Formats: sequence, C-alpha cells, structure tokens
Amino acid sequence: MPSKSRSLLIGLSLLAAAVALTGCGFKGPPPRAEGFGGVDRSRVFVTVLTGPTSGAYYPVGGAFATVLGEAGYKTAATATGATAENVKALMARDGDLAIAMADSAVQAYNATDAFEGQDRADGLRVMMSLWPSLCQIVTTADTGIKAFEDLRGKRVSVGAPNTGVEVNARAIFAAHGMTYDDAKVGYLDFGLAVDQIARGNLDAAFVTSAAGNASIENLGANRDLTLVPVEGEALKRLTADGPHYVEARIPAEAYGIGQDVTTAAVMNVLLVSKDLPDAVVRDMLGVFYGDGLRQIADSHDAVRESVALETALRGIVGIDVPLHPGAKAFYASRGMSTE
Repeated sequence: MPSKSRSLLIGLSLLAAAVALTGCGFKGPPPRAEGFGGVDRSRVFVTVLTGPTSGAYYPVGGAFATVLGEAGYKTAATATGATAENVKALMARDGDLAIAMADSAVQAYNATDAFEGQDRADGLRVMMSLWPSLCQIVTTADTGIKAFEDLRGKRVSVGAPNTGVEVNARAIFAAHGMTYDDAKVGYLDFGLAVDQIARGNLDAAFVTSAAGNASIENLGANRDLTLVPVEGEALKRLTADGPHYVEARIPAEAYGIGQDVTTAAVMNVLLVSKDLPDAVVRDMLGVFYGDGLRQIADSHDAVRESVALETALRGIVGIDVPLHPGAKAFYASRGMSTE
C-alpha cells in the first residue's frame, strides 16, 4: 500500500499536472491509454525524480514525464537534490523513475563508500543509460596546477558530501594513488566552489556535469582557466574499476581553452524500483525509444547526441545494479544482448 506521504505527493502532483496542462492550453482528444501487454496507462501514475532546477537532470526528467503523459500515463516531474536524494526517494516509494549517476547507484545498492552504514538499496533496478557527465577539475593558471598530482597541498573542493560529484572525486583521487589527506579538502556545491576560486579562496574544484557548465564559463570570463586532465594509468585504473566510468574529452571550444582535455566521464542512468511491473517498464521504454525519443533528446544539449536505442546499454551492462526484467525483455525484443 502506498504511504500517506506518497499519497499526498501523488495528489499534489496530479493537481500540478492538471494546472500545467490547463496553462498550456491542452486541447484535442485524450491520448490512447492501452500500452504493451494491455497496460492501462490511464491508471498508472508515474513520478519522475529529477534534480535541481539549474542542472540537466531537471529538464531531462521533465521531458520523460511529458512524453509519458502524452502517451496516456498520469505523470509529474519533481525537482530534487539529484542522485543521492533520488535513490532514497525511490526506495521510500516516493517516486517511480529517477535519474542518477551510475557509480553512486552501485554504491547505494551495495551500501558502500558514500552509502556505507545505510541500508542497502537492493531494490534499485536500471532501466536505461542516458548520457555521460564529464569529471571536470577546474583551476586557474595562477595556481600552477597542471597535473592531478599538483593538487597535493592545495585547497580543493570535492563537492558537497556524498553527492555524485564527491563520489567521483573520491574515486579519481584513489585512481591516482592519493587520498583526501593529500590536499586541503573542502565540501562545497560546485557552483559555490567555482565562485570561491574566483575570490581566491580555493585553488581547484571538482565539477561533474556536461561540457559548457555555466559556473566554469563564468570563471573563464574573468580568469585564465586550466582544466586538469585525468589520463594515463590513472584513467585506465578508473575505467577498469567499473563500466560506469568511460574515457571522454572536454572539447576545447566548450571554454575556449585551446585544446581538448582528456578526462573520465560517469554515465547517468534512469533507475526504477524492482517492484514496478515488468509490462509497465517494457511499455515505457517503448514510448521513450519511439515517439518520445526526439523530445527527450531535445530537452538538453547533454543528451542530444547520447540518448538513442543503440546506446541504451552503454556503461550499465555488468554493473552491480541489475537491469529491470521488463527492460531486459524490451532490449531482447530489439535483438540487443544484456549479458
């Protein structure tokens, strides 16, 4: 049975959705309600857990909710604090779909690292891969920091505690044979951290996001930017540790830095609860990779070149968080191996 808090959330979300549709001048016949396997979409309510309104998770999650609504589901998108909050809300059944970083999802599933001492989130299941977020280590030329090892003894923000950014920072330190004890570490939201670099109060900051991050762009408008690479043996160790990390490039044109910078990227994924019926998950994937694909791809620059059926399993096959059985069935029906 749904909890009282979930019932309240559903009620408020339905009201918000109704107001939004009215404000947009929604007209025309109601969308078809029957989906794969006879799923009655009109009787299924889906809350999509997104992220802060300033980030990519929010518009992308909103697009997922919109395309499901247009297909006949009852939907709402909820702004959240992103990965860690989304995992907890999903396990508490205060949401149905959640965007998250894959490495954080693995840690939550196993109750390790950032989630050590917490109950295992073993009810998590993966639905699809989304886009890679670039691990960007930003500093300025006057700090003298050019390589990762140059962070020793420097004032470095690794992200707010136990966020996806901080999980990435911890893994990257370890891949270089270093720990937080090797630097003067602070835990700030990356927007605040970049501002502190501009004020001379920090030397470097970890920013995990798509290229063209507004905070970094603003810093580069007034200071000579340097982006620290993650490369060589450290990058090999990081990507070997789990398929959710992949090699990537920060394009030179993103910040006018003169040349591409090699780094790691972590895949963002769409999570669901294991309790969501198989037929519903399979039907929703049919919507996402059918009529809804273009709308999802157009929701943010980060996903435009990444969300496609051929990349649906990138970085998620073989990770500890299992694919939902409904997702497995969907991909098998498209001739795709999930092993």
